[in-house]
Amino acid sequence: MQSDHTTTAHSHEGFPWKHVIGFILSLILTVAALYVVVSLSLSTTATITIILVLAIFQVLVQLLFFMHITEHEGAYQLIAIIFGIFLAAVFVAGSIWIILYGTY
Repeated sequence: MQSDHTTTAHSHEGFPWKHVIGFILSLILTVAALYVVVSLSLSTTATITIILVLAIFQVLVQLLFFMHITEHEGAYQLIAIIFGIFLAAVFVAGSIWIILYGTY
């Protein structure tokens, strides 16, 4: 009996081009955010808006290239994304709360 050796998304064969492209895109987005803050003389509102847009693209790159969000179907993916958004909201809200009310 011979096994079928087809290449799937979960196999470890070949060079991981998807990860390399995702890494390069992540670096570009990070350097772009740093450039906006350090080199440009924009208003605070414009700077924050640009950084938020770059952050959204960074999240999409992470989900698509590293977390393999397109490789599975079903409720598991939706639950994982909702839980991740919940955790991010808790961390942000908790950090803001500590910054505002954490002093004695």
